[in-house]
Amino acid sequence: MTYKQAYETWLNSPALSEEEKDELRAIAGNEKEIESRFFGPLEFGTAGLRGTMCVGLHQMNVHIIRHATQAFAQVILEEGPMAAARGVAICYDCRNNSALFAREAACVMAGNGIPVRLFDALRPTPELSFAVREYGCIAGINVTASHNPKEYNGYKVYWEDGAQLPPRHADLVAKKMAELDVFGCVKTADYDQALQRGLITLLGQETDEKFLAHVMAQVVDPTAVEKVADTFRMVYTPFHGTGYKLIPEALARMGMKHVICVPEQMVIDGNFPTVVSPNPENPEGFALAVELARKEGADFILGSDPDADRVGIMVRAKDGTFQAISGNQTGVLVLDYLIGAMKRTGRLPARPVALKTIVTTEMARKVAQVNGLDCYDTFTGFKFLAEKKDQLEESGQGKVIFAYEESYGYMFGDYVRDKDAVTAALMLTEMAAWYAGQGMTLADALDALFEKYGYYSERTMNLVMPGLDGLKKMAALMAGLREHPPVEIAGVPVAQRKDYQDGSVTDAQGRALAPMELSGSNVLRYELSDGTSLIVRPSGTEPKVKVYILTNGDSRAACDERVAKYAAWAESLKG
Repeated sequence: MTYKQAYETWLNSPALSEEEKDELRAIAGNEKEIESRFFGPLEFGTAGLRGTMCVGLHQMNVHIIRHATQAFAQVILEEGPMAAARGVAICYDCRNNSALFAREAACVMAGNGIPVRLFDALRPTPELSFAVREYGCIAGINVTASHNPKEYNGYKVYWEDGAQLPPRHADLVAKKMAELDVFGCVKTADYDQALQRGLITLLGQETDEKFLAHVMAQVVDPTAVEKVADTFRMVYTPFHGTGYKLIPEALARMGMKHVICVPEQMVIDGNFPTVVSPNPENPEGFALAVELARKEGADFILGSDPDADRVGIMVRAKDGTFQAISGNQTGVLVLDYLIGAMKRTGRLPARPVALKTIVTTEMARKVAQVNGLDCYDTFTGFKFLAEKKDQLEESGQGKVIFAYEESYGYMFGDYVRDKDAVTAALMLTEMAAWYAGQGMTLADALDALFEKYGYYSERTMNLVMPGLDGLKKMAALMAGLREHPPVEIAGVPVAQRKDYQDGSVTDAQGRALAPMELSGSNVLRYELSDGTSLIVRPSGTEPKVKVYILTNGDSRAACDERVAKYAAWAESLKG
């Protein structure tokens, strides 16, 4: 079916309301807009679906939600009646239409005879992962677009371990979606009737309390906060999202007396009116928090993204300005602190392990190894970190104390299998309080770690390629790098090339070396003769190619100089 035929099919479908049809009629003469909405379906992957909210086949709307949920329901039903009877947990964030999409998903699951545990209001993503595990569900659904701009929404899917859907099941859902008609396939139930029949059960404060009990058990050194509780002040912002309730509650239960919340951003609002983008990776989003911290005399700022799975921090530097700590650096600080705190309190397990992704700083490996820990890499995404954690622990190879990736995601404990801003907020605050007790900010602590472990620097470049043309450009870029592999980058020889698609490794002369353990992902890595690693991968959730620069050197200035040089090369890839 051509995009024009798909457009006409939708325009004439009785499934669409008149309002939806009016939206489609309004673009009747805009061929480019019609093509962008109907050239093909949103691709369902291990991260589920994500797209802008409007009417169309390649968009996020109730019809796509129902279609995806019907496909997911059929995959669950094929697992057998006992699996299906375990039910599905469903959660949603603060975004426009998130509550509607979650209810529609619940009604489709109920229409297929699969019981649903639906949260009664918006909740953090990690609580959905927890609920899947706590209630023994076969799967979970989370309606969220994480940190994306307000125009976006998404549909994340989880399996019985509480991690996002593994590739095998994601492929099955995608296959079902391709087989099923968008409109004609859907079985749905009336919401009120499903509630009365017990096919939909609402989750509320009782689940919050169960989740928080596990979160609070992660406190390693209670004295860290006790010693400075009267004087240590921090600012928190949820960026209008789901962290607004549980994060301040967890901090209060830990003993924090001075958690000052940004009032304008404690308001739940899917339009995110106070920020250009609700992304804790962007320091400019913290402008209100910085203003409040200066007014209140706080040295530590913490912000969680709209679905409260990622968290970013800023700290007061020696000159009084507030400095953003990157996700790579935050993870290194946490890992070093956890090791020290667990040793002080006798909580360090036998054979402790740290996990990171292939695009995360190598400084984490250095911290782990110097302290006697094993450190393992996985592909990007917490489903892979969760899978590695389970594999290591079930085989007795080690106990994971911390897992993280550079994009501000951190995982602790055994009760979730996804990044968790609620627990991360607790641990980051304990760490900041402990350093405050030593007369240090986290900026001071980071400087001390560089002195101890060496200087490392990283940068992630986002080569944005929107629209249908962007998808083609992304594919062409990766194909071109494979067909014509660079022998040098920014004048520095490439010592090794690694292709994670097939696991192959070649040296500077193109000779094949022993293959890698990891394979099956569209990622290229270049190891340069100066010790820098450059990694290129298309994003799985956004229209962009990411280039990761990981380097180390004798000084911060030397590292920054290298990063700048390779950033210029990365920019050249856009063509």
